[in-house]
Amino acid sequence: MSTPYLTALQRDGFVVIPSLLNPTEVSEFRAVATAATTKTRAGEWPHFRTVPKQFPPWPTTPPPASEGGIWGVQHLLHPEMPGRGEFARFYFSEKVLAVAEELLGLGAGRGETGEEEPLVMELFNLLVAPETKDFELRWHRDDIPDTVTTEEEERLLHAKSPGGKQSHAQYNLALCPDASLIVVPGSHRRVRTEAERAAAPYEPNMPGQLVVELQPGDAVFYDSNILHRGSYQAKPEGGEESRLTLHGSIGLKGSGGDEADKKVRATAVLQHGVGAWVHRDDAAFGIGERAEKMRANLVAMGTGEGVGYSLQG
Repeated sequence: MSTPYLTALQRDGFVVIPSLLNPTEVSEFRAVATAATTKTRAGEWPHFRTVPKQFPPWPTTPPPASEGGIWGVQHLLHPEMPGRGEFARFYFSEKVLAVAEELLGLGAGRGETGEEEPLVMELFNLLVAPETKDFELRWHRDDIPDTVTTEEEERLLHAKSPGGKQSHAQYNLALCPDASLIVVPGSHRRVRTEAERAAAPYEPNMPGQLVVELQPGDAVFYDSNILHRGSYQAKPEGGEESRLTLHGSIGLKGSGGDEADKKVRATAVLQHGVGAWVHRDDAAFGIGERAEKMRANLVAMGTGEGVGYSLQG
């Protein structure tokens, strides 16, 4: 079976998929995403990412627009999120799950035949433009602190992707033109070079870096071990939303190596607070058996109490 997406991901650490959504779908999802963002900016949705913080936990009150406001809307699949049905329609769509299945080494449609569901519902959020001021994320790998030794970094890279296989598929889907993600191709399979270790946290010209440019409807799936950062341009004052990027991850049940490594993945997911609501009776999606199986797999990971946080800052 041909696996061009997986081949690119394993070689480069990321793969761009043009036009995963068609123009009509982009328009529909952009309207829903804009409504969610407007509600959150107004302080009417309590789950968000705030400037200048990069990692959870985030404050419970959004900072004023003059200080940058928010740069993300959390929990698009929460039972109380307006537009939840539309967000779920995308997250659980066959076009998204098919890519995830390839990247995770599964045959297509594995969860539709009555057998055990291999995929896990994880996170689904929205990345938006900060207000009044630009905002940058420092160079990082999602679950490996930059303070570890070379030996520990190598061990963690192998443990998180044994045999080069990922435990989850992570993606950005652009609803507006987006050039926010900056990566170092190939860095997901090696420890940092001396230059990378010595680089400033927000180094604008990291050797070998590449800016991932997406047009509306394009998606980039990337290995969370890749060295990457974000550079977000402020929203034009009084203008339309200039960045609306669906940011999701889909897990592989039972993956992650030994129990310690599985705990690392559980922390990466549950630190965002999804375990606090995913088990609720009103959290059912009503769009088919597969979505419920994937949700049940997330419920089995736990509530997230006491798991801590992957990174600080």
